[in-house]
Amino acid sequence: MRLKFTLDNIFKVAAGIVAASAVVILLLNAYILISGSTIVLNRYGLDFITGTNWNPVTGRESFGVLPYILGTIVTSGIALLIGVPLSLGIAIFLVEMAPKAVRVPISYLVELLAAVPSVIFGLWGIFFLRFWILDYIEKPVNAYLGWIPIFSGTPQGLDIFTAGVILAIMIIPTVASVSKEVINAVPNSIREGAYSIGATKWEVIRHWVLSYGRSGIFGAVILGLGRAVGETMAVTMVIGNAVGPSAMPTSLFAPGQTLPSLIANGFLESPTPLEKSAYIGAGLVLLALSLLINVAAHTMVTRLIKVKGGTVE
Repeated sequence: MRLKFTLDNIFKVAAGIVAASAVVILLLNAYILISGSTIVLNRYGLDFITGTNWNPVTGRESFGVLPYILGTIVTSGIALLIGVPLSLGIAIFLVEMAPKAVRVPISYLVELLAAVPSVIFGLWGIFFLRFWILDYIEKPVNAYLGWIPIFSGTPQGLDIFTAGVILAIMIIPTVASVSKEVINAVPNSIREGAYSIGATKWEVIRHWVLSYGRSGIFGAVILGLGRAVGETMAVTMVIGNAVGPSAMPTSLFAPGQTLPSLIANGFLESPTPLEKSAYIGAGLVLLALSLLINVAAHTMVTRLIKVKGGTVE
């Protein structure tokens, strides 16, 4: 009994250390980013967050990340608007409608899509997707709705909208796979009870299955959002990489830039300590933005989507 008790204690301590490692890693990341960005934060203060100009020329330095913060939010929002409905449709089809002969291979293909490197999505976007989006979406929309600011400008194909579409495709495997497991975990008794009172398949899925698993599905969406916010290479290749005030996302059909693409484009080539600190500061803002999104998501789950004991309250 004493040996078992000792092993249990060792296991508890080891499990606690492993769990605490996540906090340690987060704190170390935050410390490195904060210490590396002190130069630019001390010089510009809050203007670094609210400023729109990014000029690294020595003697005329000016660094502001507001356009890139907004670019990150806008592209991620487009990704969710396009990717989440597609992901839910895939998950519902695989669990509720597809025969087994179709369900298994499609499930494997969806999961394999997550293994495709982001640079491949970027190359695909440059050499194929952007021309399709330009000819069949951006030009027609701009021709008829160009008077609306978000659809104004001259469509080029390498812009905020294309970056959002690429991100939507990239988050589909994550959101679809997690949503599929959540829907698959809904007890059959829920479905059978709904069918017994005369509900149609659509009603069963809409009012019972999705309601029962809504917290898990919401968690899948947040995972997809985290992927979209932090994606770098594919976005860098298709967003157009505008700099300064021109990077403000005033139109979906204009070039822009996100915080990850900003860092990827310039960090290694930054010659001065101030410019290098500015890129590290952009990384700190990106970390803060990611944490803010996750905290807000956790708050929404606990307050608006209350699930207790496997049933919806």
